[in-house]
Amino acid sequence: MEFIAHIRNSENKEIQSVKDHLLEAKSLAEEYGTPLGIKHLTGLAGLLHDLGKATNQFKDYITEAVNNPNNPPKRGSVDHSTAGGKFLYDLYHNENNNPFQKLTAEIVGNAIISHHSYLQDFLSPILESNYLKRVKEKEVQNYPEIKEYFFNQVLSEEALDEYVGKACEEVKRFINKITSHNKEDYGEAHLMYLTKFVFSALIDADRTNTCQFEEKSTQTNKLDTVKLFKEYYSKLMDKLVTFENKKSSTRIDNLRKQMSEQCEEWGYKESGIYTLSIPTGGGKTLSSFRYALRHAIEHNKKKIIYIVPFTTIIEQNAQEIKKIVKDDEHVLEHHSNVISEFDDSEDFDGTMSMREKVKIAKDNWDTPVVFSTMVQFLDQFYASGTRNIRRLHNFADSIIIFDEVQKVPTQCVSLFNEALNYLNFHCNTSILLCTATQPALDYVKHKLDINPEAEIISDIDEVNKQFKRVEIIDKATKNKMNTKDLSHFILENTEKFNNQLVILNTKKVVKELYKELNELLEDYAIYHLSTSMCATHRTEILNEVKLKLENKEKVICVTTQLIEAGVDISFECVIRSLSGLDSIAQAAGRCNRHAEKDIGKVFLVDHGEETTKFLKEIEVGKDITSKMLKDLISNSKNHGGDLLSKQAMNFFFKNFYSKLAPNLEYPIRDIGYSQIDLLMKRVQENEILQEYKSKHGKIPGLFNNNSIGTAAKKFNVINNDTTSILVPYGYGKEIIKELNGFETLSELSNLFKQAQLFSVNLYSHELKQLIQEGALVDYFEGAVLALKESYYSNKHGLNLEGEEELSFNMF
Repeated sequence: MEFIAHIRNSENKEIQSVKDHLLEAKSLAEEYGTPLGIKHLTGLAGLLHDLGKATNQFKDYITEAVNNPNNPPKRGSVDHSTAGGKFLYDLYHNENNNPFQKLTAEIVGNAIISHHSYLQDFLSPILESNYLKRVKEKEVQNYPEIKEYFFNQVLSEEALDEYVGKACEEVKRFINKITSHNKEDYGEAHLMYLTKFVFSALIDADRTNTCQFEEKSTQTNKLDTVKLFKEYYSKLMDKLVTFENKKSSTRIDNLRKQMSEQCEEWGYKESGIYTLSIPTGGGKTLSSFRYALRHAIEHNKKKIIYIVPFTTIIEQNAQEIKKIVKDDEHVLEHHSNVISEFDDSEDFDGTMSMREKVKIAKDNWDTPVVFSTMVQFLDQFYASGTRNIRRLHNFADSIIIFDEVQKVPTQCVSLFNEALNYLNFHCNTSILLCTATQPALDYVKHKLDINPEAEIISDIDEVNKQFKRVEIIDKATKNKMNTKDLSHFILENTEKFNNQLVILNTKKVVKELYKELNELLEDYAIYHLSTSMCATHRTEILNEVKLKLENKEKVICVTTQLIEAGVDISFECVIRSLSGLDSIAQAAGRCNRHAEKDIGKVFLVDHGEETTKFLKEIEVGKDITSKMLKDLISNSKNHGGDLLSKQAMNFFFKNFYSKLAPNLEYPIRDIGYSQIDLLMKRVQENEILQEYKSKHGKIPGLFNNNSIGTAAKKFNVINNDTTSILVPYGYGKEIIKELNGFETLSELSNLFKQAQLFSVNLYSHELKQLIQEGALVDYFEGAVLALKESYYSNKHGLNLEGEEELSFNMF
């Protein structure tokens, strides 16, 4: 009897057999696991993940779902994901099996039973093992017949034993590498990451094969990435030559050239974790790309992944690279998830529902150059659901460039460091930490495992002196300003400066100042920027501002800190509301960026109407910076005599991390543990395991004892639930219309990629308000949300009031 894995959504309702799906998913999973050196571990997950579909119950279930789409059987009424994990546990996790067989059964089995949800706790904070409940205690209908089907139709017992043996060897090599390098402290953490990488490969293999079957497609020819990177390198070098052939080269130009050449030389070195401390305005994007291309060519890397702190700067950095390589197809901008996470449990797997189509159409980073955000990076490692982790395996054998690495959220610092240590140690991943303000990560308990000689740029102190382009002027220590005071200060400055950039800490005061300035200054082009605008909207405004700056027109731009990281723009004067020293340094990088004047002016002000009491990191940063300003008043030689010196930056970060030490391991206050506690505590330090032993007189009998599922449910990068919505700005209107008219999954995937440029993230209270007002339209059974036109303003972006605003002279 042939059992059914999927039924194609077509007139003939062609079927994909369980056997074909298992073997094809195995092949894809092996491919994804090869760069990690675990092709048999990942292949084993693919081979067994849908074994539970080999029953008459599932066959009836899927057939009924197809024949009666208006009255289908209850969702999830036939469990098909437990069987494969139970099968492994029964065969390879008993007293006759060796430790590597048991570990293999745990790692792969958890991935299998979880492939419609998320990885299960091996041991939860409430002293239960959801993993054991599924593989040991739960009964599977027709289990003997399922096993018989597998051995008769898919793989013989001897062949399975041989294949599992190869997977066990991979686990053995993994463990031996840790012990041979005296990294025993990494043991639990790295086994946890290994489980996640196996899970990632399985999710991507399952979704990709399902999509291939639905679309009647086969795997396309593999792109020769080294050949492509050689072409990119040639184009980059041609571009750099045109820079060098300019009629006049400034001091800054010569320094940029030197640092770019140092990046080229470093590209020949072995993979590792390196820092690139190029000063703001030093050509970091192209220099880091030069390093990445040289390193990829020399070491046969498959991807170059840029991770930036905010969606606001993806488009600029990506466009800078696209202009050089002239290849939009192979450079992906991944801004955010425009698809909401939804219940993924035991789908019908029959004729595809809209949600099923949305699920398998999600982007899996199948391009050689990717631009994404720190939130996306951390979500792929730690967030719940299958949406993010599907892409995780792509980090192996790649180059990851972190732009403005000082923007790692404080509560995620330890998690960030541990993830990078794993990537570098096990995944042959090369990592470049780029910033003008390196965040001194050696002051934290969970340190980054980095060589002290890892800095690419030689003689940083001298380079910083050569790059000095601004003077910091303290207007914050003696008095506070309100919005009206600040607007009049800006007015006074118009007598000395043709253009000004004003950066404040909250969207509310930015919007108020913008309105105030429009009433006060009629002959200035006044612009407003915030994260309430979609990426395309922000880009268009920035381009208009840049054009006016080039034409020497009168311009004032009022914005949140989104402009501080990576935006290539230069003002004569910058006004920065008091904040952390790293933010001030970045703000200073938008002033006199290309040394147009001898020295630019950066004024620090204390805006008394900003509400930052709920923004803990900004509050702590402000306090430390305020103290440092007072130190400089008392003695001008304190902190190296300059707020932007390396000495000052080290002082700031040391105090910053010290004051926030309790937060660095991502505490989860409602359960009394941190993410580090749940994910990577050693056996002797694992309080949950010790409590279990005290209660039951024994331990669960597992090598893995982490709470991997609970940790994921409790993880949110910015500690605020946000939802991405599509907005009707420009071409975004057409994308929203086309959501109802796509014909293929490829078209749907392309729509989602384009939609990221026309999306805005909402906090939970904003989402609730818009839902109550009927301001949102949902697509694909609520998986995608779009904003109605009256709730988006061409001036401010998202307008929660939904009222048409009176137009006024904005430009």
